Order: sequence, then structure tokens, then C-alpha cells
Amino acid sequence: MGDFDDLIAANRSFARAFHLGGFDGRANAGVAIVTCMDSRIDPLAMLGLKHGDAKIFRNPGGRVTPEALEALVLGVHLLGVDRVLVIPHTRCAMTANTEEELKRKITESSGTDAWWHSFRVVDDQIARLHEDVHKVRAHPLIPHTTKVGGFVYDVDSGLLEQVE
Repeated sequence: MGDFDDLIAANRSFARAFHLGGFDGRANAGVAIVTCMDSRIDPLAMLGLKHGDAKIFRNPGGRVTPEALEALVLGVHLLGVDRVLVIPHTRCAMTANTEEELKRKITESSGTDAWWHSFRVVDDQIARLHEDVHKVRAHPLIPHTTKVGGFVYDVDSGLLEQVE
């Protein structure tokens, strides 16, 4: 059995009932979400959205990185996005460790020196959320008419709290 056979089999089952073919790729609800890669987050479900409603960009910590900004610019100008939600979450590993702790843990786990790598830990989640929202609002290629909000998702209750 191959390393991915279980996933390929699940994909075949998914494809038998697939109904999204032919979709134009626009964000039908005009929404873009920047959030964490954490598997406890279901970005569409937590906002009552369905496939095709939103553009979703995920990374460790749910930060607005240069790559996230690139995705948002494309979303706003080409894919129907007019609302942006930046959504980090509670109990995030990126807030629970210092840069040094992560480097040590990765070095120990991998057996390879990871001290050269930056992991972009989040020292103050709310302060970084305000910064990230400002980055989006201030970007010269994102129109001032785009609505941008900062939220924190609680992974234990499922509730979203607007911070900005």
C-alpha cells in the first residue's frame, strides 16, 4: 500500500459526488479570510459560508505576510473580494512558544540545526492582529472601500470575537 492510498481513495469517493465543476473561482460572498493553518479551524463553517463564498489564505499564526497581502490584492481586484477578515485563534502554538523554543524543538525533532530559520512567533496576539489589519488597510493596492476586520477565533467555544 502506498503512502497516500487512503487519501487517494477518499478523493475518489469525493469526486463521485463532486458538484463544484465549472465554478468561476470568484468569492461569491465577497469575503477573504486570513487565518491559521490549525486543523481546529473550519473557516467556511465558522462564518456560515459555503464552498465558493470566500478566498482563504492560511499560515502558521494567521499572520498577514507578504504572501497573504499578494493573495488579498488578487482577491480584491480579480476575484470579487470586498471584505477581509484576519482571524488568529486561541491556544495557538505560534503564541505559546518563543522563537528560541521553537528553534530548539525543531532542532531536536529534526536532528538538524534550525537556528537559522525564522518561525515568526507571535509575542502579543492582539497587538500583532492590530498591525496585520493596518497592513491590509494601508496597502496601496487594496482600495480604502474594502472592509477589513480583525477577529480572534476561540477554538474551544467556536465563537468569533471582533477585536478591530
